[in-house]
Amino acid sequence: MSHKDNGEKQLLAVDAGLRIGLALFGADGRLKWYRSSNFGGLSRLKQGAYSILKELPEGSVVVIEGGGQVADIWEREALRRGHELMRVSAETWRGVLMLPRHQRTGPEAKRRADTLARRVIKWSKAARPTSLRHDAAEAILAGLWAVHEKGWIDRLPEEIRRG
Repeated sequence: MSHKDNGEKQLLAVDAGLRIGLALFGADGRLKWYRSSNFGGLSRLKQGAYSILKELPEGSVVVIEGGGQVADIWEREALRRGHELMRVSAETWRGVLMLPRHQRTGPEAKRRADTLARRVIKWSKAARPTSLRHDAAEAILAGLWAVHEKGWIDRLPEEIRRG
């Protein structure tokens, strides 16, 4: 599945881990696709990051939520390919997209992330999920935060704002 089809700049959000969430946004700031993958080990993760990032048009943006060795793999490959890199913590994007009462506990924040991610999917007219893993939901929301931060959308969609 090639993402280079029209050469437009894109933004890929990665919820980094061995089990990752991915969300791709177009230049219009809308979600194009999302998914979860389980690489199981670092060598498979390196291969996966290589094959996913080689499909992005030159000059795209890669947003990484997470840290440590797994995030470093994505960062190195993104920079090697000349993509712009952004790092974000869950606390940062949650502070913009969620009310404080939805962030009191981890499980509460993950439930809210699922609800908000489904709203982003609907707003973007992306394929509706049969199931939505929390890592994909968090990648979607980190990506939405990033397209807003980059100015690709003027304001957060009414359906999603501080929900």
